[in-house]
Amino acid sequence: MSLGFVPTMGALHQGHLSLLKKSRSQNELSLCSIFINPTQFNNKADLKNYPSRLKEDIKLLGAAGCDVVFTPPVSEIYPGGLPSEEYDFGQLDKVMEGVQRPGHFNGVAMVVARFFEIIQPQRAYFGEKDYQQLAIIRSLAAQKFKNIEIVSCPTLREKSGLAMSSRNLLLNERYQIAAQRIYQRLLSVKKRAKNANVAELELWVANEFKKDGDLVLEYFEIVDAKSLKKSTGWSDFPEHVACLAVFAGTTRLIDNILLKIN
Repeated sequence: MSLGFVPTMGALHQGHLSLLKKSRSQNELSLCSIFINPTQFNNKADLKNYPSRLKEDIKLLGAAGCDVVFTPPVSEIYPGGLPSEEYDFGQLDKVMEGVQRPGHFNGVAMVVARFFEIIQPQRAYFGEKDYQQLAIIRSLAAQKFKNIEIVSCPTLREKSGLAMSSRNLLLNERYQIAAQRIYQRLLSVKKRAKNANVAELELWVANEFKKDGDLVLEYFEIVDAKSLKKSTGWSDFPEHVACLAVFAGTTRLIDNILLKIN
């Protein structure tokens, strides 16, 4: 009997449910976990403020046809206390999010590895919004869980274009409106890429955010869609991805867009 696994940290939205829908279409049973993982937060305030609404989430999953909901306590996932295992992902965790959030991906790998060991699914589902995380999980599976298929699912967006995220719940009306400009600028990057080089695009994005009174750019990088190595020119790689992290007030948001130039 095939088992599909959808890991979440709760505060569910349609993006999560799209992962479940994909799992249900490919497996006889689907399991969703809800677990706010302490090892992937390098900022304790971020962990404390992460939205939690377990009862509502369980209702949503039930209505969406989830077969099993797994909501373990920290002591079950980390019975010996928070571990300090180190993983080697080459350069995948040394750029972008890895620079801004040291230790984050090691924490992600620890919890995903524990879930894989406990649940032993045939397939696991991850969204493309967390593009770098998806690359890390694929590397983890290739190293330690070759029998588990990692299935990527497209980013779901609000009508405004804002990528669906649990963190969107933390945005007030002002920043909800401002955050819509993130994807608008990524779409502009994709359009401008036909007539501009990488350095020109990076400068344009930096200037757009400098002029923005509500959004603060933490990073914008164009990298190889597979290795995440920094792109210096369009001929460097067959496919590129533009990734960014932005603060809307105190809420940190990430997004990306694929760039096929040729």
